Amino acid sequence: MNDLIEIRWHGRGGQGAKTASLLLADAAFNTGKYIQGFPEYGPERMGAPITAYNRISNTPITIHSNIYEPDYVVVVDDTLLEAVDVTAGLKSTGAIVINTTKSPDYLKKVLKGYSGDIYTIDAREISMQTLGRYFPNTPMLAAIVKVSNIMNDEDFIKDMEGSFKHKFAKKPEVIAGNMEAIKMALNKVQKI
Repeated sequence: MNDLIEIRWHGRGGQGAKTASLLLADAAFNTGKYIQGFPEYGPERMGAPITAYNRISNTPITIHSNIYEPDYVVVVDDTLLEAVDVTAGLKSTGAIVINTTKSPDYLKKVLKGYSGDIYTIDAREISMQTLGRYFPNTPMLAAIVKVSNIMNDEDFIKDMEGSFKHKFAKKPEVIAGNMEAIKMALNKVQKI
């Protein structure tokens, strides 16, 4: 891992991008990393575009601002590809991870010549299969962990199991589905 990894999340209110960024921060913290995880809100309503951020490092983090030149970008909702400049400042040495079933040709066109790596995952299909409802944040969380190599799969799975047991203490029936979504997403994210 580089000394500092910066990630920007793009989603819509209610899709869990903020929650996923905070879960990523917790998981990285639990492996001994220094972390930041924070959202940026515009109009706070269901369906409105939101942005969230992560900084993850092996050394203390002294920067306390938004992230303008991320190493990675996570796009939880592919309708944002035409509404928001998701590649703004994105380093060509990094990658973008998109929840989509759109064609590689379409993605390359809409990403306006972004020259870094592009990864896709069908978080809708994974969440419908494992959870019975559309919750894209869990598969997207696993996808960015896999692409960025912030931690190995085994440590991530173990940490998420503990996090979900705590987070869903009053709804333990959803833990198995979320764990299955993570495992499936780790294997289904693909580079185009």
